[in-house]
Formats: sequence, structure tokens, C-alpha cells
Amino acid sequence: MHGARQPAAPHKRIRATVGFMLNLPIVFCLLPVTPANFDFHCHSAVSDGLLPPQEVARRAAGNGVDLWALTDHDDLGGLVIARETAEEAGMGFVPGVEISIEWRGVPIHVVGLGFDPADRGLSGGLDELRSGRIERARRMGDALAAIGIPGAYEGALCFVTNPSLISRAHFARYLVSIGIARDMAGVFQHYLTPGKPGYVDHRWATLQEAIGWIVGAGGVAVAAHPGRYRMSGSEMRRFLDDFKDLGGQGLEVTCGSHSPDQVMHFARLARHYAFHASRGSDFHGPEESYVDLGKLPQLPEDLKPVWRLLS
Repeated sequence: MHGARQPAAPHKRIRATVGFMLNLPIVFCLLPVTPANFDFHCHSAVSDGLLPPQEVARRAAGNGVDLWALTDHDDLGGLVIARETAEEAGMGFVPGVEISIEWRGVPIHVVGLGFDPADRGLSGGLDELRSGRIERARRMGDALAAIGIPGAYEGALCFVTNPSLISRAHFARYLVSIGIARDMAGVFQHYLTPGKPGYVDHRWATLQEAIGWIVGAGGVAVAAHPGRYRMSGSEMRRFLDDFKDLGGQGLEVTCGSHSPDQVMHFARLARHYAFHASRGSDFHGPEESYVDLGKLPQLPEDLKPVWRLLS
């Protein structure tokens, strides 16, 4: 990483950590006094990642991450083993999740950090989101069969660890495996994005619901990878207006899919809205990610890092 501080060695990270409570009786984390390398966005096989949570944790620690959040899509099932493995590795851990929402017809993701995983409002909302994924996946299989790609639903299930979280990524892996496209990006471009033949709409959470679940559970809501959304500048500002008005506090400025120009653009927006800035690789697996865990540029130095809201 150009211009980034080198992360501390594992034994130094352990000595530099302090225990703290996230204002919750059951959530304990180890937070480095000043994290040198935090990564607050990644996925395990509990949702659409390739590795089990404990392997993601070990990989993060091995890459020098000293404060880490697992943010599986719409599911908290990997948090217990992720926390245990992070503690064994001397790495600070923050509970996380990435919630699928829709805002004015645009699919968007909101990351929740530092919440109480046992909160019934959050867990119940996520249960409701997951319940519709299987039916959506069946309809995606039907849509792909209609254009001459039969068996896609059954094929996607072969790549799923948690059937209730079957997603477009699992369909993409299957279509790559049978030679429909060279890589997952090609599958999404030609088949699985809005307006393409394999895309099926779904009733996701609203922005108000997602932020309400996160904040109600004592957490911090962060707008994930804003550079990936197809919005005009004015639409992005309207979204961020709504996001802040509803209680959102963070913006993912540095992430695996952002170009250097996008990092600077969203840094300006973070300053304008007084958001705390987040940093996340959006790691899914060794062969499917923009960047590896912890291996992305640091935040611009003047921004307020989102981990400050968690202490």
C-alpha cells in the first residue's frame, strides 16, 4: 500500500489493545488504542463469501488487520466464531452485518457496526429479509431457463453454504463454472443486473427500516461502497440527505471497488455531511475480490474514522 503505515506485528497488537464494552452487556471487543489497519467490510461462507468465518478472521489477522468486522449479508450467524477466532489471533473485533435495502428503486447496502447481535428487532428484521431470498432465487432460475440456461437454481445451490442466503453471487459462480461467462463480472454485466434477463426484483428493507434496526440495537449505520450505485450526483446527495436524517453516521470512503478519484470524491462528501469514514475491502474470497483483507489504502488523514463511534 502506497503511503500507508505498516501494521503492527501480532505480538505488538496484543499489547496495544484495550478491552471495552459497546454499551451492551454481551458484546465484548478488543479495540486497538489507535488502529493502524482496520477493515470493516467482508464476507464469509455464511452469506456469499468463499471461506468460513474463522478462516476469514485468520486471513485478516495474517494480513496485519488489527480491528476487524465480519459483515455478512443479512445474517449474523458467523459472528460468534468470528469473534472467538479474532480474539485468539489478538485482533480487535466488531460485530457487523450488511443489510440489503432499496431506496427510490435503487438497490443499496447499509453496513451495521457495533450492535448487540441478540437484539430482537435487528435479528427479526434480518429473518424477514432472508425468508424471501429462496423464492427470488427460484424465479431467477426460471428467468435464466427462459433464455436457454436450464438448471441454474439447482446449480447455484451447489455453491451455497446457507440456502436461506442464496444470492446472485452463487448464480454467477455456477454460470462461470459451466462456461457461460469468463468471470463473475461478466455474468453480472450480461445477466444479473437490473434490466438483464436473469435479474429478478425483490422487496428489500427500506432505508428507514435498516437504519432503525441497526441504531435500535445500539449500532452505527454506514452507507456501503457508494461508488457502485448508479446515481447522478444530485441523486447521491438526496440519498445521503435521507441517510443522515434517518440516523446514518458513516460513509464507506475507502473500499475495494473505489478508484482513487472516487475515494477523494466520497471523502469530500463525508466532510460535507460530517460523516465518520469507514474503510473496507469487501473481501469475498481470494479469487473474487477487488482487494485482499486489509490491503487497501488508508483513509485520508483528516477524516474521522468510524471506529471512534464504537469506543
